[in-house]
This record gives sequence, structure tokens and C-alpha cells, in this order.
Amino acid sequence: MNYRIGIDAGGTFTDFVALAEDHSLLVFKTPSDRDNPVSVLLDGLAGLARKAGLEFPDFIRRCTVLVHGSTVALNTLIQRNGARTGLLVTAGHEDSLELRLGHKEDGHRWDFRYPPAEMIVPAHRRLGVRERIIAGGKVHILLDEVQLDEQLDKLAQAEVEALAISCVWSVANDVHERKILEKARSRLPGCYVTASVDVLPRIGEYTRTSTTAANAYVGPVLDRYLSTIESALAEQGFSGRLYIMQSNGGVATPEVVRQRPVAVLNSGPAAGPVAALWYGRQLGFENVISIDMGGTSFDVSLVRNGLPDVIDQADIARIRVGLPMVNVTSIGAGGGSIARLDELKILQVGPDSAEAAPGPACYMRGGTRPTVTDALVTAGYFPDTALLGGRMKIDKNLARQVIQDNIADPAGIDVYRAAHGIIEVTAKNMVDGIRIASIERGYDPRDYLLVAGGGAGPAFAAMLAKELGIQKVLIPSTAGALCAIGEATANLRYDAIRACPVRLGDLSIDTANNLFDQMEEEGRSALGVSAGDYARVERSAEMKYIDQIHYCDVQVPPGTMDTDKLARLRENFHRRHEELYTYSEPDN
Repeated sequence: MNYRIGIDAGGTFTDFVALAEDHSLLVFKTPSDRDNPVSVLLDGLAGLARKAGLEFPDFIRRCTVLVHGSTVALNTLIQRNGARTGLLVTAGHEDSLELRLGHKEDGHRWDFRYPPAEMIVPAHRRLGVRERIIAGGKVHILLDEVQLDEQLDKLAQAEVEALAISCVWSVANDVHERKILEKARSRLPGCYVTASVDVLPRIGEYTRTSTTAANAYVGPVLDRYLSTIESALAEQGFSGRLYIMQSNGGVATPEVVRQRPVAVLNSGPAAGPVAALWYGRQLGFENVISIDMGGTSFDVSLVRNGLPDVIDQADIARIRVGLPMVNVTSIGAGGGSIARLDELKILQVGPDSAEAAPGPACYMRGGTRPTVTDALVTAGYFPDTALLGGRMKIDKNLARQVIQDNIADPAGIDVYRAAHGIIEVTAKNMVDGIRIASIERGYDPRDYLLVAGGGAGPAFAAMLAKELGIQKVLIPSTAGALCAIGEATANLRYDAIRACPVRLGDLSIDTANNLFDQMEEEGRSALGVSAGDYARVERSAEMKYIDQIHYCDVQVPPGTMDTDKLARLRENFHRRHEELYTYSEPDN
């Protein structure tokens, strides 16, 4: 019997799932180790082999597909320990990364105390080249190749390991950016070089440049990690297909991911709604709210009409990334979230986490600060017999003592009331997260099935459903490995993008069909799907009213475009605009 493997590397635990041909599931969980992820990978696969009753070499030969969700790229961006990166842009636009959109991220826009974001490419490695393409695609200033050579020499002297290229209006005409890309690869051998027209050919200079810079910054790190994983698996006899989970909810080959590593930044949480939909469909539900509460965070996602909610950009570790990704609302409310009393003796929970080391006090690993897990153990939600299938013991007395010392005694209450207080504050934070993901986007959570996953999610499911008025709750028997199941059941997916700045009334049918044909061919090539093979193609257009700034992502009717389908596209836009903003202007 063969197996399909899903692996989800979280901040506290790494989950492993083996989905057998007879649809049976094997689950294994082990503590994460950011310093030695390969050891964790092999340990988890060995654990699955033992559960399958097989010797490891025999089990690994039966693994036909292995899907890995990794936090390597995300941690690289968060910790700012990526490649030594340079940036080549149109002269005069060297500081577009630092100017951003003229303000800080949402939530801190007017906070003068909030420090500026740390740049992943410092000013002295952001260089300009004389050239200019204007909006219509016409060459206004020819590329100065002499200056280009000089700037490439400077980058070589700076010993850059990666280079991002982003020219103004390259989405309308990529001739200069392609030339820079060609020269850079020739003059900087061994350097990871990436261009915006290959990463994000979308209108919006800052978002396009930032995404390309992030792609270069994490590229060499992820490439080394993937090579290590491939070598380790090959040494163990793995001959199946290796896929990497992406932020868009699909999987891709390592070769595709190496070209666009920024597409996997948020890959772990993206698997949660994929698993929730997989479970929901078995009961006939297409509208699902997925919650996943692990050791460090609480992630909420919405699945509507069988499709995960996807956004086209987000700020990740204060870096704008403009590729499609599953819309995951994350808050610092995990099992390892630390509880404390503030200066006014008001109970606060999170966002700081004890993670896997030292972890909650009850893990007996030296944790000295009370966590949500300690509260759940003290209140009796979690048994004090064992954790992780009996392999990691937990101590209820340590959980009770740490809450007594840090919360109960300073607040003048008994330990059980303190534990329930921690649980209630955490639940309130989780309800706020669900409201952000649903009500604030115009969707009523009462119309959805709540699927609770993660090691701690099911403990809160009933409280959340009661508060939000949700009538149906599903807690899978393998809830603790929700994202790993999503990875094991995810489909191949590739997102292709083209810029087409035009009024809808001026868009020719031939242009529309040519663009969609190009993107479909690009996607089939990336996925290795021939023209005669079945592939589900989803098409959308970013649309807005004249003089608006923000776009709506609008579904495009399937099939070859014609006059009737363009009219339906117009109707779809008005409908979507009203869903998002409560009004539309059909006569506009």
C-alpha cells in the first residue's frame, strides 16, 4: 500500500500525516527544531513508518508523494537573515522600497512611535540605471548599458548573493528589464538574479519592487534548504514526487518554487482551509470557517462556495508581498501564548509565546511563565496523563504552580479562577479574529460550518460557536494535524499574472483571449500538464471604477471571451463591488 505524505512545520510542533490508498490516516507529531529541520523531517517519517508497522526503508519506498510546508522562507524574512541582496531599478527610483506607499502598515499608519521597517536591501545596494519606459509601453529613454555595467561592477564588489531587478512600467514593455537580467546573470555568476516581470508583472511600482526584492532575499536560503531536503530524502531511498506547499493553497515542484520562492512565505497556514474544505465536503458543506490553534498562533480562514478566500497582497514581516495567497487572519493566541498581568493588574494573553523551547511549564522543559496550555491543563480541558501519544509527559502541578505564582496570587484570586480567566481572554481574542475574517468582509459566520483544528483549537470550539451563533461544528479526529492533512490533500496550483491597463469598453476580445491563453500556457508548463490533460482553470480580473485607487478581484466567465462574456464580466464587477463596499454604479 502506498502513501501520500503531508508535513507541516510549525513554530512549536511539526505534524506528519500519511494518507494511505485505502483512505486511512496515520498521524505523528514531534517538537520542531529550527536549527535542525532535516533531523525533524527524518524523525517524523520514521515515526509514521513505525505506526504503519513497516521498516523505514520499506515505508519510504511506498511514499509516492511528499508535500512539505516549510517556514524557512518566512523565518528568513522575519529574522532578517536572508541573502546579501542588491536592487537595480530605474534611475531616480532607488528609494521606492523605503518610501513604500507614503505611510506605515495598516494598524500603525498614524503611530509616530512605531519604528520604520528594517529594509532587506540597504540604500548603498539599491542602484539606479538610466532608462525609461512610459505607461503605454513606449521607450522614452534608451537603456544606458555603460552605466549598467558600472552598477553591476559595484554590486560585484559588494559581494551580493542575490539581485532583484524592477524597472518602471516594465509590465508594459519588458525589453529593458530583460536586457538587465541577461547582463546581470552573465556578469554576476553564482548570484541569484530575479526580475519583476517574472515574479509579479502587475501594476503598482512599490508592491512589484518589494515582492521582487523579497523573492531575491529568501531565494538562496530556500534553495539551499530544498537541496538539503532533496539530498536527505534521496539518501533514504525516496523516489516519489516532492512538492512544496504554497501560500495560494496549492503545491508546486521544487523547481517552480526556486524560481518564485516568495510564493511559499505563508504556506503553512494556507493548508488549514484546504483541510477544512476536504473535511467539510465529506459532509456536504462548501462554506467553511477553518480555525487552527497551534503553539504560537491562532489562524482563521474562510472557504466560500468551495473556494478559499484569496487576497492579492499582504504585509509579511513588514514587507509587502503582492502574490495571491489564502487570506489567513493570524493572532498571537496559541497554546504557548504567555499570560501576564499588566501594570493595571489586567490579564493579558499573547502575543509572546513560549514556543517549543522551553514551552509551557507543564512540559517540564524549564518553562517559568504561564501559558494557555497551562491554563487548559489546570482547568481540566487537557488530561495530565500524556501528550504527543504518550511520548511527552505533562505535569499538572507545574501548570497550576506557574499560574498560582504569576497570575492568581498577584491578582488575589484562586488558581482555578485564574486559569479560566486566561481561557476566557484567549477565547475573546479568537472571536475577534473570526469576526475580522468573516463579518468585516461581509460574511455571516452563522452560515458556515466551523472546523476546529490544531492542538488547542478543539478545546475552544464550543465557546467560539456559542459566542458567534454558529450552529454546526466539526472537530476531526486528527484535528491536531489539520495543516498537514491540508498539505497531503492539496492540488497542484500555479498563478499567472499579466498587466492590461485598459478601460473595459476599449478591451478587444482578441486581446483578452490572447492574455488568458498566454497565462494558461504558462501555468500548464509550470505544472507539467499538457494541453490535452485536464486542469481546472480559474480566471479573474482586477477592476475598479475610473479614478478609484483600489481594485476588486472579479471572477471572469469561463471559456473563450466574446461580447456576452465581457458583458457578464461587467455585471460581476458591479456585484462584487457592492458585496465589498455596499454600493455599485452600474451606469458608470
